[in-house]
Amino acid sequence: MAQSVPPGDIATQPGTKIVFNAPYDDKHTYHIKVTNSSARRIGWAFKTTNMKRLGVDPASGVLDPKENALIAVSCDAFAYGQEDTNNDRVTIEWTNTPDGAAKQFRREWFQGDGMVRRKNLPIEYNP
Repeated sequence: MAQSVPPGDIATQPGTKIVFNAPYDDKHTYHIKVTNSSARRIGWAFKTTNMKRLGVDPASGVLDPKENALIAVSCDAFAYGQEDTNNDRVTIEWTNTPDGAAKQFRREWFQGDGMVRRKNLPIEYNP
């Protein structure tokens, strides 16, 4: 049963943060590469702390071992300096898929008692 083995590592490029540069009067999109470094198939899902400003596409998926995906993180136009951006971040969560599961993302993988790992990528806004 896959759930008894902790999920392995993933790699993200960039590895520690996402940077958006001014001006902020138009939508910006930044691409993240997510690589499954483990030996098992994983399901992954992104969350954001600010749903109205930050979007992620695709927001979830499945990666086989050593497979990668390109994810678009977008930042909608906003009034820089007039809104609180200190806590903005995207978080990727991942877990092993059950043995024999189809390669189609299922939210319930994250709701059972299997181990879920998480990586935070803070958003930095350059004026």
